[in-house]
Amino acid sequence: MIDLTADAWEKRYQEGQDRWDLGCPAPPLINLLASAQAPKVGKIAVLGCGSGQDAMLFSTAEFDVVGFDFAPSAIERARATAKARELDAQFLQRNIFELEAEFLNSFDYVLEHTCFCTIDATLRPKYVQVVKNLLRPNGQLIALFYTHSRANGPPFCIKPQAVLDLFAPHFDILLFKTAQDSIARRKGEEHLAIFQMRSS
Repeated sequence: MIDLTADAWEKRYQEGQDRWDLGCPAPPLINLLASAQAPKVGKIAVLGCGSGQDAMLFSTAEFDVVGFDFAPSAIERARATAKARELDAQFLQRNIFELEAEFLNSFDYVLEHTCFCTIDATLRPKYVQVVKNLLRPNGQLIALFYTHSRANGPPFCIKPQAVLDLFAPHFDILLFKTAQDSIARRKGEEHLAIFQMRSS
């Protein structure tokens, strides 16, 4: 059984077991920001931001960025790097499932990359609700979903259709495609997505 507690994630960072950290922003997100489909600048929440590589990519592109992670070492690393790079990105130690009370309807965008795949499948509908509650009207989820099918992880697999089944009742699917520019070890296992919250 996989230990998904905050202490367990903190231990992974302290022991250098953070293999999900690329040491740079994800290429599909880099290329999205450089494309004709790049989102307009706004305020963005980065869920499970880790050491903040993707968050700082958006900060460099002039987005107002707030990254969330519940591992203290991840937040400390992200803050230190942002300070060294003189970026205004903010990084807060939080449990993403407790964000609504503090940040209800506070963001134009939510960014997802290697957070969704780390939560237990039973929490996926709750994750969708978190995203909805963080977003302002017509807000968007920008995501690079890790859609691998390996039973041994990292931590949990999901099929692309299952992602759509979860989000489509609440979001309009503006983009959902296999990423063509993933790093080598994730080729064919990532889906780039832009989902816009549907007006109620």
